[in-house]
Amino acid sequence: MRFLNLLFLFVSLQTVTSQNQFVVDGITYKTALENAKTQSKPVFVMLYADWCPHCNQMKKDVFSDQNVMDFLNKNYICVWKNIEKEEGIALKNKFKTTSLPAFLFLDANETLLYALKGEMKKEEFLAEANYALNPKLQLPYLEKDFLADPSNSTKFFTYLNTLKKGKDRTELSIPTHIYLQTQSDAQLVSETNWRVIANGVTDINSREFQYVLKHQKEFAAVASQNRVDRKVESIVNELLRPLVDNLDTINYYKQREVAKSIRLQKTDSLVFKFDLTLAERTEKWDFYKKVTLEDTEKLVWNDASFLKDIGQTYLKHINDTESLKKSISWVKHSLELTDSYDGNLLIARLYNKIKDKKQALKYAKDAKAIGKEMGWNTKDIDTLLAELNSK
Repeated sequence: MRFLNLLFLFVSLQTVTSQNQFVVDGITYKTALENAKTQSKPVFVMLYADWCPHCNQMKKDVFSDQNVMDFLNKNYICVWKNIEKEEGIALKNKFKTTSLPAFLFLDANETLLYALKGEMKKEEFLAEANYALNPKLQLPYLEKDFLADPSNSTKFFTYLNTLKKGKDRTELSIPTHIYLQTQSDAQLVSETNWRVIANGVTDINSREFQYVLKHQKEFAAVASQNRVDRKVESIVNELLRPLVDNLDTINYYKQREVAKSIRLQKTDSLVFKFDLTLAERTEKWDFYKKVTLEDTEKLVWNDASFLKDIGQTYLKHINDTESLKKSISWVKHSLELTDSYDGNLLIARLYNKIKDKKQALKYAKDAKAIGKEMGWNTKDIDTLLAELNSK
């Protein structure tokens, strides 16, 4: 009897466990489209990767829930594809997926009805999956409704807000510019049209963004200077970051000139930081040195953390004494802004590199005092002090 009870408990636990695991029917995408036609259902596609923590969290918290799976299987033909495998790669490319997890809601003809991206709670996901079933909330209907009256800001925002649930900002630019073409230059300066520009304009050369640059005070009056500044910085970031990430040096230097043409301190500072990132990743240390010697004090003089980052790079990769002395002056200024253990340690190491033992010892002792006062592990500075005292 005891054996039977244990067996029943084991089976029960296995059943509960299986109900809380992500288990799916691995049908092909082609089969899903065929089933969608015969069963008159839309297709639901999840695109994921095994290394994606948000994908794994959705599997664990959302798609292991029986109510969620019952809803999906009742209303959709479901497909689950890894973007690093054949069908997943094709779907990722076909629907221009750059964020994971991605959720696509399609009809049997592969028309995108609705799209979502990112991690969300079960309740939010179920609400969105319900919206995706409503023809008047689907992208084709909203797009058609907007295009029938492209000057209508309400229809534009309804379409845009649904579109951005599953699309990257660059894909919002087409409807944004269609709407903005209906607005005169004078009409651009309004709270509503600022929201349009802030959310959907990604082209640095566009008429709308160039108008913002020339009329910043007017836009600041309807939004705020801080919001205008953030938009200017974000559009430069969106222009240059992908090129740096992909080490596309040819196009980076072309677009860099466009960004520099803005001629604002904040955007010049961004370009400076991208220049250094690209130089580091391509190990162009002469270029890194040239850029920092020319513009550090002009563009990042009040950024203590970045000054120390530059100093660390000089410590590792720059060897001529005069340049190292310059980097020491930058890190010293970082200490004037914010005294720190790591800043004093860095200066000590830089002085040690140029064989100035006296100054190296001074800053090493200052670092040691800060570390001791804060109760920190001072192993790094103790090692340096032992080295300096042995010379």
